[in-house]
This record gives sequence, C-alpha cells and structure tokens, in this order.
Amino acid sequence: MITIHGIKNCDTMKKARAWLDAHGTAYAFHDYKTQGIAEATLRGWVGAHGWQSLLNRAGTTFRKLPEAERENLDEARAIALMLAQPSMIKRPVLDLGGRSLVGFSPESYARAFSA
Repeated sequence: MITIHGIKNCDTMKKARAWLDAHGTAYAFHDYKTQGIAEATLRGWVGAHGWQSLLNRAGTTFRKLPEAERENLDEARAIALMLAQPSMIKRPVLDLGGRSLVGFSPESYARAFSA
C-alpha cells in the first residue's frame, strides 16, 4: 500500500493528493502533525534521503525556533527536532513500499509510477 505522509492543509500536499487521485492511485494518508511519526520511519527516510533533504528549513515552525536551536545542526539534532515537531518534516513524503520520495512535482511522481 502506498502511503503519503504530510499535513492535511499543506498546499503541496493538496497538489500531491490531487495528482494521485487524478491518476487513480490508491493511497493511505498519514498526517504526521496529528499522528506523529515513528522514530524508525524517520530514521529510514534520513538514511535514504539525508536529514538535510527532510528538514523543512523554510517552514514557519523551523523559522520560529530560537537561533541557537537552528545553528550547527547535525543529523541527531535534526532528527530530534523533527520528532518533537513533525511539521518540520518536508512534505509530502510518499512511501512506495521499498522506496520513498520527498517533496512533490508532477514529473517526479510520473517517473516513480512508470518505474
């Protein structure tokens, strides 16, 4: 089963879900803002994509952090931040079973589903 992870009201999430719907792709939705995210799942994504790709530095939640918490980040600190406040995880994260995609573009989704 395909699972799309993100936050319900995010505009990028809406685009990704609309793409999946338009292409007749069944999926489960996991709202990590309300449901949280398992540490093992997050660590798996970090292993596949790197923490820099997953940490949403442009989001309001990250920008509101005190400067000291935003500086000198490493993998352990970034994972701790994302676990404590999952809205800091970029979205969507599309779990295709054996692989995942971070972010959304029609082109990347088309490539993922044609592979």
